[in-house]
Amino acid sequence: MRSLPLILSTAAVTATGVIGSRATDTESDWYRSLAKPDWQPPAVAFPVVWTALYATIAGATAKAYGHLPAEQRAGYVRAVLVNLSLNAGWCWLFFRSRQPWVAALGAALLAISSIRLAIRSGRHSRAAGAWLVPYALWTCFATVLSTDIAARNPDAAA
Repeated sequence: MRSLPLILSTAAVTATGVIGSRATDTESDWYRSLAKPDWQPPAVAFPVVWTALYATIAGATAKAYGHLPAEQRAGYVRAVLVNLSLNAGWCWLFFRSRQPWVAALGAALLAISSIRLAIRSGRHSRAAGAWLVPYALWTCFATVLSTDIAARNPDAAA
């Protein structure tokens, strides 16, 4: 079934979004008390950006998977699942554990994973690799933002 990779990648990305959103609480007193940079996007931007990125992740990973030799598919699936785990995990590190420096490290690992995923996908499908570039760039931006917030709030750890 040719659509199975897209169905599975969409399910994995949807689960990532749900798991991450369950941890996210921008209305908490803790989050509201944090000093944030002027260049942080408005709160409304995050669900819009992430929805678009999740759609491209699902499509790009399914497309790349379809171009992979059979012996490389399991490794690729593992790389995607690690990336999505890092993605959802950041929300738990930041909002639930309230450990900004740990979350910044998690964001950096996510950015590295996202860059590697874009490169790996691009080796098998140039389009899939290109579709993942915005995701990689956004996770790099998120790393800078997370690090900035951690630096501005040295006593914010719970």
